[in-house]
Amino acid sequence: MSKAHRGFGVRELLNNGRGTCPVCGRTNIKVLYEYEKDEKKFNICKQCKVAIARGKKSEAVAAL
Repeated sequence: MSKAHRGFGVRELLNNGRGTCPVCGRTNIKVLYEYEKDEKKFNICKQCKVAIARGKKSEAVAAL
């Protein structure tokens, strides 16, 4: 099967969806997941999204 459309939605984003995650501070990582804190929206990485959902990064999120 052809893989011509893989990553098509990411290609339209600025820097192909890469940037700095405001939670963990990693640079040049894909920040594709929206997170809302105090009616402000942030884009965070996949690892931080999972950690927040499991309750492991509550201290870092409080700093936002």
